[in-house]
Amino acid sequence: MKANDLVTVKTDGEQRREGVILAVEEFNEGVMYLVSLPDYPAGVWFFNEIDSRDGTFVELRQVASQAPDSK
Repeated sequence: MKANDLVTVKTDGEQRREGVILAVEEFNEGVMYLVSLPDYPAGVWFFNEIDSRDGTFVELRQVASQAPDSK
């Protein structure tokens, strides 16, 4: 993922929140993403751990594919 990608983030709420990546910092243990959210336009840092699915907080937003026209 890179700056300006549209993502969703896992927070303490039940639903994932949509935002945009502002910055990316890589570390040995994972990757930090600065994500702009509607409530936090300046950004909030989230960390994705390399070795743990439970430690993945930022994911690319999945765009629903459109069904082909049936004619």
